[in-house]
Amino acid sequence: MGSILSLRAAGRATPPAAPAPASELDDLARAYQAHHAFVWRVLANLGVPRPAIEDAVQDVFLVLHRRRDCFDDRGVMRGLLFGIARRVARSHRRSAQRHPAAPARAVTPELVRSEDPDEALARRQAAAIVEAFLDDLDDDKRMVFVLADIEGLAMPQIAELLGIKLNTAYSRLRLARQHFHLAVSKHRDGGER
Repeated sequence: MGSILSLRAAGRATPPAAPAPASELDDLARAYQAHHAFVWRVLANLGVPRPAIEDAVQDVFLVLHRRRDCFDDRGVMRGLLFGIARRVARSHRRSAQRHPAAPARAVTPELVRSEDPDEALARRQAAAIVEAFLDDLDDDKRMVFVLADIEGLAMPQIAELLGIKLNTAYSRLRLARQHFHLAVSKHRDGGER
């Protein structure tokens, strides 16, 4: 880890940060354990290519650690992590556009193993529909949809996280849900809509 920090520092005029006290590292480790799956899902659902998701998760927690003095204790950890993840996802999507690779990502980090092949196939097809839907959705609607319908956050919290008015959040969610229902209808009708 020291080599990564020194490489990053070598590219900048600022010296590497002083080592964090053990209690801060313990806090970071607890935050990582408690919120890894949430950050993974958010990054995947915000369009980070699957091969880059683990790197992006590490980037989120690295930013959290590096900027620990800039964050106040009033905020909710998930909100803070979402804000960081949103910027990291944007950066990784831009990088993926500059260096395209085979698109392959999943909606959740857990692999669901089913003994029933039909059930497993149905799950993969549903995930593909959701992934295609999220890929086609603009960032503003995607963020509201992911936070509300996938992560289950309340709309007032979403509006606060995104820095938008509550009615704007509801409007974006309504439009995203309309697009989702249209995508599902297209799939059911064999793509003829």
